[in-house]
Amino acid sequence: MASGLIGFAQVQSLTTAEFKTKVFDFTKSTEWKYAGDKPCVVDFYTTWCGPCKRLAPIMEELSKEYAGRVYFYKVDIEQHRTLAEMFGIQSIPTLFYIPMQGEPAVVLGQYPKEDIVKLIEEHLLSGK
Repeated sequence: MASGLIGFAQVQSLTTAEFKTKVFDFTKSTEWKYAGDKPCVVDFYTTWCGPCKRLAPIMEELSKEYAGRVYFYKVDIEQHRTLAEMFGIQSIPTLFYIPMQGEPAVVLGQYPKEDIVKLIEEHLLSGK
């Protein structure tokens, strides 16, 4: 049985206000600057989307596996249309892989867990 933080993390739903404080305040700057203290993955989804529903348990698993190293957030684009419009979300699920420095990697659609892990390792955790 694993110990430490594994099992305690979970994917956190963000409101627009929380997104602005935890990820990026697009009302204060047009130049990307991540606000968090650890890299994150943001899942833009809707409750009725089939691929989004299949992705949700994978994101929960990963939030536990990467607890303490990567934050996992989700944004319901129907409840937070401003965010969806601001970031041009037109396809769901859309995942933003946000490193501490630099631009997010944006991936459209549902991918297998192994592909998501690879992106996390290469885009968010490489060089750490």
